[in-house]
Amino acid sequence: MKVKKYNRIFTIVIDSLGVGALEDAADYGDACTDTLGHISQSVQEFAIPNLQKLGIANLHPLKQTAPVKRPLGYYMKLREASVGKDTMTGHWEMMGLHITTPFRTFTEKGFPPELLEELSARTGRTIIGNKSASGTEILEELGEEEIATGHMIVYTSADSVLQICGNEETFGLEELYRCCEIAREITMRDEWKVGRVIARPYVGRKKGEFKRTSNRHDYALKPCGRTALDALKDAGFAVISVGKIFDIFDGEGLTESNKSKSSVHGMEQTIEIANRDFQGLCYVNLVDFDALWGHRRDAEGYARELERFDVKLGELLELLREDDLLLITADHGNDPTHTGTDHTREKVPFLAWSPSMKGYGRLKDADTFAVVGASIADNFGVEMPEGTIGSSVLEQLV
Repeated sequence: MKVKKYNRIFTIVIDSLGVGALEDAADYGDACTDTLGHISQSVQEFAIPNLQKLGIANLHPLKQTAPVKRPLGYYMKLREASVGKDTMTGHWEMMGLHITTPFRTFTEKGFPPELLEELSARTGRTIIGNKSASGTEILEELGEEEIATGHMIVYTSADSVLQICGNEETFGLEELYRCCEIAREITMRDEWKVGRVIARPYVGRKKGEFKRTSNRHDYALKPCGRTALDALKDAGFAVISVGKIFDIFDGEGLTESNKSKSSVHGMEQTIEIANRDFQGLCYVNLVDFDALWGHRRDAEGYARELERFDVKLGELLELLREDDLLLITADHGNDPTHTGTDHTREKVPFLAWSPSMKGYGRLKDADTFAVVGASIADNFGVEMPEGTIGSSVLEQLV
């Protein structure tokens, strides 16, 4: 087995931080999108000194942030080879899978009548909602009706999800889970296939008092093949997840999982993990950028979230050891200045740094996100599973 170059690799996914439209973006209605660039253009102040040191402004022009003469490490842009622009596709490709059939989204018109008729018949529940909405909004609108009638709130978002609300006292957790299991079975069909079915329990009896509880349960699809995570785990390395990674991979290939309350909390967890001794990968998803700001088309909020991240990034940089490698990337775009509320089909950044690096500069842009998983596997001398895509850039990170 090849000698490891780095003992620990921290891979942080800034969920939705696109850096410019892909060549086929117009096919998705996303021509001229640019999440990071348009955020910079939309706000007066934008202080991200640690990302600046890593070369973010050398990679992508920003209004307030100048390129640096000598970035800390290496950087490039990654193109998505798979079809689609959702979270699961982006992460699965990152770890080696080539997705040729996109997951379905139902943002514009809700779920089709045929799907809802079957779900209603099999659960014995009348369905209300059936639109794209935030969880808090849908409860304020329909929570009292659900409690009074026993009807079932079904809704979606800009992601590939079917979500079902249930009041813990009147609907019941077990009944909510039962209905979600039925929904998961129905939405396995190709014409309706969604990435996740999510049980959304809540408490409270009237508007203004509804609160979602921690008894949420995700019914995710397992990856369509073995990934770099499986290869690392099988070889005996730690594969530690932070944030949504567990849900995205349905726990496959992980040795430890940490749920996050926010993106700042996710970075605090990552900093705690950096204080430990382990060999392997810490894989982090920071979802607030996407969920709180991108989908809500809030460029100001997105910019401030990036500033909060940058502060925590500075703390993490101070902790990294000579034999650590930091990778920062994204899974798709979500341009807050674009129309609608959906993700945007964009290139993503790839920033790489280790305290032991001597060189720096721009690498040639890659045609797949899978260079991330391939490089991680290469570092630990692990063969990527059969059928995966991507080539390592590890030898260029010197």
